[in-house]
Amino acid sequence: MDFIEGKRLSPIDEHQPSVFIVKEVYDDGNAQENFESELDKALYAKFKYIIIEPPRLGEETARWITVGNLLHKTSVVSGIASIAAGFLLPKRFIVTGPLCVVSIIFTTLYTVSWHYDPCCQYQVEKDRKTLERITMQGKDTALPVVLVYSENTVECYVQRTVTILAAAFCAWRFYVSLK
Repeated sequence: MDFIEGKRLSPIDEHQPSVFIVKEVYDDGNAQENFESELDKALYAKFKYIIIEPPRLGEETARWITVGNLLHKTSVVSGIASIAAGFLLPKRFIVTGPLCVVSIIFTTLYTVSWHYDPCCQYQVEKDRKTLERITMQGKDTALPVVLVYSENTVECYVQRTVTILAAAFCAWRFYVSLK
């Protein structure tokens, strides 16, 4: 399959096309592989919107993004909870320790399995009006999965900072408790 050029939503998008559509066309027996190849090209090209028409690929991609979001949010929330519990319950290392460990494990999982995947810079669009505007389909038709590009560098730094702070805080609390 050829790489389909992206279309522009407006003249503002001069430097980069806005939309890439992974079309649901079954040319041969390798259709699923072709869909995945097109999606990979679009992800690496960093299109603003990627419309995934094949339902199976769309569902798998949406699930993968959801798992990455869950790993990220769990690591941040558990790290913040670990620090907060350390201040609110200074004598209870039994609370801060496990929360810190969860934050470290989930940050490691996210970094190893997710951070270097180009999908991590996309979110699944769920707003019905935005979906209709982007896909230009009516309200009665089934909408494809639409991915929206969003830079996540700040979120990654926040995640790692929270985890490092939680680990340092727990180590300090543990050291103080041994004295």
